[in-house]
Amino acid sequence: MRVNQCIGCKDFPCTDVRHNCYVVPDIEVQPGKIKIVLISEAAPADPADHYYAAGDPLFQQTTVQALQDAGAAVESVQDILDLGVYLTTAVKCGKTSYGIQAATVVECSRILEQELALFPNVQAYLLMGDVAIRAVNAIARRTGQPRVIPAGSTYKLRGPAYTFQGKRAFPSYLQAGPSFFIEKSKRQMIAEDITSALRLIG
Repeated sequence: MRVNQCIGCKDFPCTDVRHNCYVVPDIEVQPGKIKIVLISEAAPADPADHYYAAGDPLFQQTTVQALQDAGAAVESVQDILDLGVYLTTAVKCGKTSYGIQAATVVECSRILEQELALFPNVQAYLLMGDVAIRAVNAIARRTGQPRVIPAGSTYKLRGPAYTFQGKRAFPSYLQAGPSFFIEKSKRQMIAEDITSALRLIG
């Protein structure tokens, strides 16, 4: 299955994002082998930095390091996929400023909902940052489920067992991008959350 042939945005209604940075994963993946979906914030400002871009993109560098911090023997995004971990973003276009409007997160959560439905054997969702958390909460509300992650600071929310569509959901911090190398305390918590998800799938 090639993900970008299954889902996508048709009319690009959002006004606070950069449509020229739009990326839906253009990769072949075996849906049944995916056990964890890691959802980060938004597409990078430079599409060459996206997870599945050629070479050694920035999102690959920081995410490989995050999984290595969690004890996983990975060197590339392909190694991460081979572990059964699929990487994507909650918002498929690039940001124009630090924040993303609530309406944009809700709109793009419709694409994310379709994307998550492609993977029938997922056991855990890693929600990397506030945008990913808000997107999954939006999906839950739209489908008549209770809020997945309550409001509050992420460091206070980590620990309890949250579920989304009957699977574990881990609220964490953003691991994709240059800030990963700067915020050491968050990096440790990211590693702990990834470790917990990996243990869940054995």
